[in-house]
Amino acid sequence: MNTGSDEPGEVAVAADGAKTGGAAEEPQDQGLGSRAPEFVKARRVLHLSWQVGVFVIGLAVVVAGIIMLPLPGPGWIVIFGGMAIWATEFVWAQLVLRWTKRKVTEAAARALDPKVRRRNIVLTSIGLVIIGVLMGVYLWKFGFEMPWNIKDQ
Repeated sequence: MNTGSDEPGEVAVAADGAKTGGAAEEPQDQGLGSRAPEFVKARRVLHLSWQVGVFVIGLAVVVAGIIMLPLPGPGWIVIFGGMAIWATEFVWAQLVLRWTKRKVTEAAARALDPKVRRRNIVLTSIGLVIIGVLMGVYLWKFGFEMPWNIKDQ
């Protein structure tokens, strides 16, 4: 059933005025600011304690992510998880996450560009050929011997 144009960016509108789909539809943004429960926001001391707790927990997660960067583990994912924890309470973290999401989306769109994909495939192929040649030279010269077991060089 044809319900309208196939033009990108168009959004169908239902009879009650609600948007009913489309690729260009923006997600509903909750406003910036604290997402603490109302009874916490109503009491200044409790809200300040809540913010300190969220900051400490987010800081612990971000530090764990930073530690995981050189060590085995999903460092960047954990860092962004800590930023998401901070974003539940702090406007600056919400803005940083929005900026990061926008940049990641732009990078993903650029990566899908056929010219960029072709260039990446060519560079990867060249790198694999270089690694293969180096491995071939090593095997020709030393055989299947590990580098630390080679006696005379």
